[in-house]
Amino acid sequence: MKHFRKTVNKQIGEILVERGVLSKAKLEEVLVFQKEKGVLFGEALVQMKLATEEDVVQALTCQYGFPYLPLANYEIGPDVVATVPVKVCKQYCLVPIDKIGRSLTLAMANPLNVQALEDVEKVTDCSVQAFVSTATEINSAINRYYETR
Repeated sequence: MKHFRKTVNKQIGEILVERGVLSKAKLEEVLVFQKEKGVLFGEALVQMKLATEEDVVQALTCQYGFPYLPLANYEIGPDVVATVPVKVCKQYCLVPIDKIGRSLTLAMANPLNVQALEDVEKVTDCSVQAFVSTATEINSAINRYYETR
C-alpha cells in the first residue's frame, strides 16, 4: 500500500486560509458541511462555492507536492488512451496522459486515492505516477478522448 507524505504539515483548509481564499469562520462552516454531507473537504468547498476546483488543486499541490497539470491544452495520444478502460477513468476520475515503457502517468482529481492507483497498476501492468488536475478538466478529457471513439 502506498503512503503519501505531506511536504507541508498543514491541512488544506489552513493553506486556503493563509492564501486568503477562505476565512477561519468559513473554514468551520465547511467542516460542518463536510461532516453532514460525507464528502471530501475540497468537494464541500466547491459545492458551497467558497473556492474553485483550481484553489483546491493548488492547495493539494502545496500540501503533498503533487505536480498540477492543467489538461485543457494537453494532447493525449490514442495509444495512451487505450491503456486505461473508460470505466476505470470514470470510476476514479482520472485519465492517462503519458506512457513510456511500463511507466504510466495519470492526471487524477484525487491523487491520494491509493485504491485507484493500485487498480490502474493491476489493469495496465504499469507503474503509475500521479499528477493532479481538476475533476472538471478530467471529465472533459474523458468525454473528449473516450466518448468520441
